[in-house]
Amino acid sequence: MTGVHDSTVDGILRRTARRVPDRTALRYGERAWTYRELDEAVTGAAAALLGSGLSDGDRVAAYGHNSDAYLIGFLACARAGLVHVPVNHQLTGGELAYILEQSGSALVLTDPALAHRLPAAVRTLPLRDATGSLLERAVQRRAGSVTLFAGGPDQGDLVQLLYTSGTTAQPKGAMMTHGALVHAYLSAITALDLRETDRPLHALPLYHSAQMHVFLLPFLAVGAENTLIDAPDPDRVLELVEAGRADSFFAPPTVWIALAAHPGFATRDLSALRKAYYGASVMPVPVLERLRSRLPRLAFYNCFGQSEIGPLATVLRPEEHEGRMDSCGRPVLFVEARVVDDKGADAPDGTPGEVVYRSPQLCRGYWGKPEETEEAFRDGWFHSGDLAVRDAEGYFTVVDRLKDVINSGGVLVASREVEDVLYGHPAVAEAAVVGLPDARWIEAVTAVVVTRGRVTEEELVEYARDRLARFKVPKRVLFTDALPRNASGKVLKRELRSALSGGRPTTAFRPQ
Repeated sequence: MTGVHDSTVDGILRRTARRVPDRTALRYGERAWTYRELDEAVTGAAAALLGSGLSDGDRVAAYGHNSDAYLIGFLACARAGLVHVPVNHQLTGGELAYILEQSGSALVLTDPALAHRLPAAVRTLPLRDATGSLLERAVQRRAGSVTLFAGGPDQGDLVQLLYTSGTTAQPKGAMMTHGALVHAYLSAITALDLRETDRPLHALPLYHSAQMHVFLLPFLAVGAENTLIDAPDPDRVLELVEAGRADSFFAPPTVWIALAAHPGFATRDLSALRKAYYGASVMPVPVLERLRSRLPRLAFYNCFGQSEIGPLATVLRPEEHEGRMDSCGRPVLFVEARVVDDKGADAPDGTPGEVVYRSPQLCRGYWGKPEETEEAFRDGWFHSGDLAVRDAEGYFTVVDRLKDVINSGGVLVASREVEDVLYGHPAVAEAAVVGLPDARWIEAVTAVVVTRGRVTEEELVEYARDRLARFKVPKRVLFTDALPRNASGKVLKRELRSALSGGRPTTAFRPQ
């Protein structure tokens, strides 16, 4: 049971509701919730979940789009001592069934429109838009007299299984405790300058750890007025900013690229936007330079980390961008980070190595995967799988994922360095660089490009040759209409390598 010194995820909302009960906490569509109303709805939903036969520690999956009901469902699980399992609503078939089975979820909270995708044997409860939905039950209980829970979970109890994005392997469920996430929220508030006067817009999927745990929950902790929308539609985002409804916004580079390319970006009044957060994948420096040129007074924050650490590990603050725009900053309040060589010793400053962490924000390991847990948590540190360099002032720059480094003729090539060069060409909208098996080179540096103008393979190779060492220049450039990405904006390089190595039809990847 919760002790007097414990701090839990649902306690974050409860404290804010007592401090500013009548302030607007959340707007979604036509609905608006004050902090008091939201807190009472969470208690009502928690009671409904326990009343359905669930018990302490049961896993409850969430398979739905953004909504106020989705947020209430997560916080209700936290208050009821249940373990929330957010599932990408784009997953279907075997991928979806794997997470539900591997997590042992006893119930799936789902949007009615998505329920037909779930395995037939799975027990479900609609999140919204249906009679008896979790939202309806929460509202009914909020309208009456609700007794707050006398007890609840401890800060050491599990509150969520965050499944990794699976860009290089089968997803693993990172076991997050209440205490780990509360530490992560305080790190985010401190590093990202979150204030109760902010008007943040939340557009990325709430099943994604960055949107939920780096932004929405920390903003609820400080008492801000939050606006939640279904998806990062550029028209809607620009409309809300121009109307003064949003002054803070987080998005991965793919969304910022789409916003920068939108006709309204150059013509709308975006002066209300004060804070711009980016992360979840590497922001190409040329793209960031274009954004800063259009909005010179906008404060940009680079957020870096991974699901296993809550997921914020380092931040590059606005005043730190000059001269180091490719950096992901320095560790946040509760994170200790090192760069190590393949023997686990500290790599000299400026020398690439793997980033390792120690932090109360870290997960407890991977659900049902003791071998993977032991491999990741070795020598007293969590091994991230990210390749980076650290400079003398303590700033980190991510070079690549270890598994994305290309071995070309026995020399290692960081795909990010090649991608940044290609992004500098005016005809390149997006670029991803992978290594493909090659009899001569071991792995051939191969670029896959989405264009916004006419350009040939020969022109891009020549452009790269003028800016890169010879061994880093792409041996081949292919063109496509879109890169495969997960919902957080990360390019699925595993899919690219598989498709190109397997001789996928040239309608997907073609010369030009």
